[in-house]
Amino acid sequence: PYGFSVMKKFLTGARSIDQHFHSAPFESNIPVLLGLLSVWNVSFLGYPARAILPYTQALEKLAPHIQQVSMESNGKGVSIDGVRLPFEAGEIDFGEPGTNGQHSFYQLIHQGRVIPCDFIGIVKSQQPVYLKDEVVNNHDELMSNFFAQPDALAYGKTPEQLQSENVAPHLTFTGNRPSLSLLLPSLDAYRIGQLLAIYEHRI
Repeated sequence: PYGFSVMKKFLTGARSIDQHFHSAPFESNIPVLLGLLSVWNVSFLGYPARAILPYTQALEKLAPHIQQVSMESNGKGVSIDGVRLPFEAGEIDFGEPGTNGQHSFYQLIHQGRVIPCDFIGIVKSQQPVYLKDEVVNNHDELMSNFFAQPDALAYGKTPEQLQSENVAPHLTFTGNRPSLSLLLPSLDAYRIGQLLAIYEHRI
């Protein structure tokens, strides 16, 4: 399934974001807005890390790739003339596909340190699995998690809410934690080109 035609779609997707980045006004420019959010979270609010959480196994290497590109590019502590910066620059990037992360570090994101999160979802599954007698497929369940996590980060749950649900009070989480969601219609070469270009221009 690879070859020039697939690569051309990938490059066309990246070029569409290049054009958007160069022509869209700042208030509707996706990479500019995402870049400003990073500056705000790191330099002004003092949140040193960002989690990149794609809800598809096909993007399992996205977070390590962005980690390298972002931390190498923006991981400098001095200006171009060698003067020490009076603020923190760059962020600690890490991540995993959504369900892996949920069983690994989401507890800390919900209840421990504040870590801004990028949630990446795909509307149309590449390979939906339908099981006999199941009302929803595996992708529907995955997307339910995709939508639930940012909601939980935003609103949290009080001890009183947990008590009314017969849940232990130590599972309280405060909410008011920053996240953003990117929702792609599908995961094809064109959309992957767009996604990578968004992150490149953000950096």
